[in-house]
Amino acid sequence: MPVGLCRRLPLSHKIFNVKWRIKMADYKDAGVDIHAGYRAVELMKKHIARTMRPEVLTDIGGFGGLFSLENINIKKPVLVSGTDGVGTKLKLAFALDRHDTVGIDCVAMCVNDVICSGARPLFFLDYIATGKLDPFKVETIVKGISDGCVAAGCALIGGETAEMPGFYPENEYDLAGFCVGIADKDEIIDGSTVKSGDKLIGIASSGVHSNGFSLVRKIFSEDRHELEKYFSELNSTLGDALLTPTKIYVKTVLSLVEKYRIKGIAHITGGGFIENIPRMIPGGLKAVIHKGTWPVLPVFKLISEMGNIGETDMFNTFNMGIGMVLAVDNDQAGEIISFIGELGEKAYLIGEITEGEGRIEIC
Repeated sequence: MPVGLCRRLPLSHKIFNVKWRIKMADYKDAGVDIHAGYRAVELMKKHIARTMRPEVLTDIGGFGGLFSLENINIKKPVLVSGTDGVGTKLKLAFALDRHDTVGIDCVAMCVNDVICSGARPLFFLDYIATGKLDPFKVETIVKGISDGCVAAGCALIGGETAEMPGFYPENEYDLAGFCVGIADKDEIIDGSTVKSGDKLIGIASSGVHSNGFSLVRKIFSEDRHELEKYFSELNSTLGDALLTPTKIYVKTVLSLVEKYRIKGIAHITGGGFIENIPRMIPGGLKAVIHKGTWPVLPVFKLISEMGNIGETDMFNTFNMGIGMVLAVDNDQAGEIISFIGELGEKAYLIGEITEGEGRIEIC
């Protein structure tokens, strides 16, 4: 273009272009790399594709994830939602630079809550916020999320990856999720039919799951070399034991609900036995838990010994080897435990419901 034509451009137009170029440069200089975000999306697509269900109407990249309910054969459909994060367990993932399992934790903490109502998880969304976006690290995290969604039978239909320099340290991130499930209104499990004489069945956990890690981190060093030490009682390194992902109970519980009358379900997360089991019990009743009726996992014995933590505090913080508790009729308890075994899980008769106050007694 001739130089003279450039001179005849309005001054405001030339200023606008200069400002636009400065803004683009400033955003990258501020620590936000848009192209890294694009790369992360491309890398995660193949993992997300594994979670798809026919009800999903949108592909990754839209402003909202669409999920059709028109072919869901439920007479009185009720949507059941749950949200949670991985918490400070992430600090151990940072220390060991291992990010392949925390996505499973994120999904598990949400879907395990949703199935306490007897709801079938439909879809999941994630939120990853980081100080500096590493596309390959994000891909690894999303692969774990996708693994969790596949195990839970739900679709990963959306999410957000936010690069927030100055808010998070460069090599750290936070991870949270949101799940929606569906149940028939007439079949929702809410604990309202639990009565004195009902039995309590505990389904084994895979380890510490994703709660109590502020206390765990106070007891054990976050130094990588310490976490990589082998403990014979754990039959693994400390880091391997602590990063074992949260067990997903969706398929087990849904199989049970189809075959038996499950009256109440409690997901043993933050607050351990003492906070969570009473949440499924009506007033005037209490849960009596019998110690010694299931094997307490070695990792909890190590935590108790190394931290000099009393038994009450252990039961008030950790799952102690039981990740899910079911309230069932007395005459079905034995058959249900056998059926859970056939599904590949370990289950134990750990207590019963009695009349009384105090909500829970561990004896």
